Amino acid sequence: MNPRLTLLSTVASGVPESKVFRLALQHAVGELRALGGMIHLCGPTSALCLASAVGLPPALTRSWEIIDQQSPLAPARALHQGTAVWLPLPPSGAADAPGPGTGLAALPVSGGGRIVGTLTVLTGDRSEPTPEHWDFLRTLVAWAEERMSQAPKMSESAPTEPDGEQPRQGVPGLRVGWWDWNLQTDELIWDAAIMELYGSRPADFTGKIQDWMHILHPDDLAPTLAEAQRAIRDHSVYEAVYRVRRLDGTYGWSRARGMPTYDERGRPLRMVGVRWESSESPSARDALSRALRQMSDGFLAVDAEWRIIFTNLEAEHALGLSQEELFGRVLWDLPAARRIKGLERRCQKAAAEEKPASFDVRMPDTGRRYRLRLAPGPVGRALYLTDVTEKLHMQEERRAAERAASERAAQITELTAALAKATTSQDVVNAVAQWVLPAFNAVGLMVQAIEGNRLLGVGAVGYADDFLDLLNSRTTGGTSPSWKVIRSGAAAFLSSPREYAAYSPDHADLPDIAHKQAWAFLPLTASGHTFGVCVVSWDRPHRLSDDERSLLTTISALIAQALERARLCDAERIRSRELQRSLLPTGLPDLPACVTAARYLPAGEGMDVGGDWYDVVPLSSGQVALVVGDVMGHGLPEAAAMGRLRTAVHTLADLELPPDEIMGHLNDIVGDMGEESYVTCLYVLYDSTTQVCSITHSGHPPPALVHPDGTVLFPKLGANPPLGAAEPPFQTVELTVPEGTLVVLYTDGLVESAKRDIDAGMADLARLLRTAHEDGRDADLERLCDTLTAGLLPAEHQAADDAALLVARLQALNADRMASWPLTEDPKAASLARRHVREQLSVWGLDDLTSTTELLASELVGNVVRHAKGPVRLRLLHGAELICEVFDGSLTMPRMRRAADTDEGGRGLQLITALSQRWGSRYTAKGKCIWTEQALHGPDDRRNQSSDALKLMFPNTDGFDRTGGFDVDPTGLSSGEEEQ
Repeated sequence: MNPRLTLLSTVASGVPESKVFRLALQHAVGELRALGGMIHLCGPTSALCLASAVGLPPALTRSWEIIDQQSPLAPARALHQGTAVWLPLPPSGAADAPGPGTGLAALPVSGGGRIVGTLTVLTGDRSEPTPEHWDFLRTLVAWAEERMSQAPKMSESAPTEPDGEQPRQGVPGLRVGWWDWNLQTDELIWDAAIMELYGSRPADFTGKIQDWMHILHPDDLAPTLAEAQRAIRDHSVYEAVYRVRRLDGTYGWSRARGMPTYDERGRPLRMVGVRWESSESPSARDALSRALRQMSDGFLAVDAEWRIIFTNLEAEHALGLSQEELFGRVLWDLPAARRIKGLERRCQKAAAEEKPASFDVRMPDTGRRYRLRLAPGPVGRALYLTDVTEKLHMQEERRAAERAASERAAQITELTAALAKATTSQDVVNAVAQWVLPAFNAVGLMVQAIEGNRLLGVGAVGYADDFLDLLNSRTTGGTSPSWKVIRSGAAAFLSSPREYAAYSPDHADLPDIAHKQAWAFLPLTASGHTFGVCVVSWDRPHRLSDDERSLLTTISALIAQALERARLCDAERIRSRELQRSLLPTGLPDLPACVTAARYLPAGEGMDVGGDWYDVVPLSSGQVALVVGDVMGHGLPEAAAMGRLRTAVHTLADLELPPDEIMGHLNDIVGDMGEESYVTCLYVLYDSTTQVCSITHSGHPPPALVHPDGTVLFPKLGANPPLGAAEPPFQTVELTVPEGTLVVLYTDGLVESAKRDIDAGMADLARLLRTAHEDGRDADLERLCDTLTAGLLPAEHQAADDAALLVARLQALNADRMASWPLTEDPKAASLARRHVREQLSVWGLDDLTSTTELLASELVGNVVRHAKGPVRLRLLHGAELICEVFDGSLTMPRMRRAADTDEGGRGLQLITALSQRWGSRYTAKGKCIWTEQALHGPDDRRNQSSDALKLMFPNTDGFDRTGGFDVDPTGLSSGEEEQ
């Protein structure tokens, strides 16, 4: 027998795997006179992980620490083929060789009936090992496989640390960190806590799984990798206990727990989990586990998310599932737990109070009764189940009354707490229905209150709508039991329909209609005034004991106090909502430039009126302003600030100032409000003639733009601070958008919450918009608003902040509806302008507007030629109205003045006012524009309007021709031009 094998046969069983690997490699290298050797173990997915190396410098083995099992390297070939592999290397070496050797001999290593790794030797020459060498290597591998199966597991003992010290015992001190392992690329992410726990310096961390392998105790590497491989293969929880090397060279115990994730084809993608450090050794933990497994009482341990992490035999028997079926499942998802009434509520309540609690539960499948005790811990909870079925059976009759009284007291306590929290009348009704009806085995509830001389329903449970409608029709009758109780102030307890008929003969038909046979009419009295009645009913005859009647009378006083307070809150809330509605637009304008829809969603119950707003401001010449803003906070001051800002935006927009100037004026207004004001605003100006959106903001989220092809983008806006803190000038972004683009403006309450940051909310908004476009649901903007609000603010989750949403589909003014001409700066320009007007209106079929529009164009052009400077341009827009615009290069705006009968000038703008529906002026990039707007009336209406306007402007002149036209100067310049 080979002397080396004889020597290895003397190695005792129980040697750690790391020593087995090192001995095997040392003798393999010595026997073959090789340069070095390596042992790889199968890791998660398709990886081979370096477990031990002999004779090879770390700089050469670093590229071999993680090997793909499908690669052409010698270890991977041996693993894949399941046989010995010889791979000669080129004389100059190979890129995949760990050193300058000339050949690699690799053999598979098995364990537990499958291949678990490979042994590889780097030979000193290029010739294949002799048959004797191969036989030696196979025998050596067989020896290593046998010793590996005998190696101690971490759960069987508490191995000493390298310095000879035993791990400390005692109460574990836990520090928790988070990790993320990419199983496809072997990239590893540690948070700062794990970096500290593992004693790694950020400069030494490469972001690869090798960083973790380097600090793992050699004896713990193989079982830890095996546990990870098992978890990935079985789609189960990964949980391991191992030692890691600290910076000072000592080892400390560490626990890791994680869960692998997979793609749609079932391929593993990532493993994410937590890691915590503990001074507790596996031997102490396993001893505790064995003791707990054999306890006579049932025992479960759950983590902070109520996932089961340990059960003993008695608990498995009680729940009817094995440990494997229970491990990792949420307690409330178990069939037995779901059928135990109130279990989750009571456990959650006890856990929230962080105090031990106990109560009795009944297992529905077996009928067994258990006393459940819950004890909170630092990272989870422990639950003890004691079978008390026999004991309870012997004392059931005696304890039934006590238990019912105790539960009723607990329910009344819960009722008191619920009534204290009630902020609306419906909250009061819900609290009474939840806690009073079960306590007295009742099935019906009605709460009624006096309004004027009527008794109106506040809320009801257990009654059909037809009966409630019938009851409301008798609200003014004074002989009903409710009215009698209110007048007397004393409760009435009617145990049967016969007693009901005797108490109120005029309403004896109601019991049969309501399907009720016993009642308790309780007056609601607060501040010495009885304002309503609470009616508790049963569906069969029921006589209340004296104690029950006394208790219900006491409860009615609590209900009355809570209801009176809630009704005041209801009235205040109604006033707040009415104020909110009055400050927001009552309706959105119907504009050619865009179609709009909007939503305002107030915060959840208990929140005051908010400061979010939206607005659509029609402007001249096919322009429209879309605005949203948010005054942070809730209350009347914030609502008042919102109203001031919305009015200011309207005023400034009507002046047709540029968006950045409007934002600057708003900044000044907010600055005057005080340092506590915090306001954000987004202003979008859209010109339907150029299809350009000018966007500026102050601390507000950007709008979402949905192009006709479904592309969703958020324009990149400058980082302007909120209003009041900003320093003008404000940056304006101009975008050219295609017709049909959808613009979505919103406040942060729509996309941001305590559970979702604003980036995630905007991503959700973009996803909903894309889905709505693909489904065609964005064609109806009202339906789109409902889709967005339902998706971002579900009805079952009350929002902590108000939210405003404004959606607009932009429309362009077609080129054939626009006409523009440059004009010369001489008196003939007015005559040329009139000719352009006549010809263009004839093309558009608007001949009935020709005379009026000629006068308007002539007056505007003449005014510009006389008082302003060029270049001069005339433009006509045919939209929902006819718009006439005259552009010039002057920044001086026209102003209207009142002219006396003897004045030669001063009537030009009065003439324009009389002839047009509205007019105005605005600055442009190169000067200004004066515009007029005319409704598309019939020809008679326009002719009469023109004639009347001219007679009004010139009462002492006969300058009207026989056709009603105005006899103007051939030059086009009237004597009544306005000053500029």
